[in-house]
Amino acid sequence: MWSIFTKEIQTFFSGLTGYIVLVVFLVMTGLFMWVISDTSVLNYNYASLGQLFSIAPLVFIFLIPAITMQSFAEEKQQRTIEFLTTKPLTDIEIILGKFGACLTLVIVAIIPTLIYYYSIVQLGSPIGNIDTGAVIGSYIGLIFLAGGFTAIGLFMSSLTANQIIAFILAAFACFSIYWVFEFLSNQPLFYGKSDDLVKYFGMEYHYDNISKGRIDSKDLVYFLSVIVLFIWLTKISLDKRKW
Repeated sequence: MWSIFTKEIQTFFSGLTGYIVLVVFLVMTGLFMWVISDTSVLNYNYASLGQLFSIAPLVFIFLIPAITMQSFAEEKQQRTIEFLTTKPLTDIEIILGKFGACLTLVIVAIIPTLIYYYSIVQLGSPIGNIDTGAVIGSYIGLIFLAGGFTAIGLFMSSLTANQIIAFILAAFACFSIYWVFEFLSNQPLFYGKSDDLVKYFGMEYHYDNISKGRIDSKDLVYFLSVIVLFIWLTKISLDKRKW
């Protein structure tokens, strides 16, 4: 698994992929944090990183599928998937190696946003007037959200040899799991406790809970379940070549 992890990391940073991910994420979040007047923190009367944690999931919906789309689709396209499986590695080790590398790249992209946190702390009146607990919870939620999206992206990449199709499928799946359940819960069809049940299946509900600084085991279990489910589905997809 470690050999796959290091190989993928080297691939990301030996080409443009890793650097493009870093630049795109920081530019997009930076624009919403500091430049666009409607969302700029400079136009608010309180110190908050809410803009960052609101826009990050939307950026991830497109950014993470762009990272994962080549994971298995490229291997199939170049017919190197069979060569990869001849090594003394199980399918689950290959999947976990690629999952770890993709998630690490996303985390590396998140780390520089700590500069935003420092800036907000300094801009606060008095200095340091910011809800640090909520910020920590939001970062934890963002990492778990990235893990869920990464697992979904790997599964979609394992279904096709076309990277563009893998990207579209992953972006659509991430969007659906994040927002669709929230949308459905607000429809007249669901009322009473049923709307809460529908909302519970969506990632946005659990991400919002963690972002408020309330790190509940139910929310963490939800994200871990999504990750395990899609890693398992990816293994089943790879097993098809043996049938």
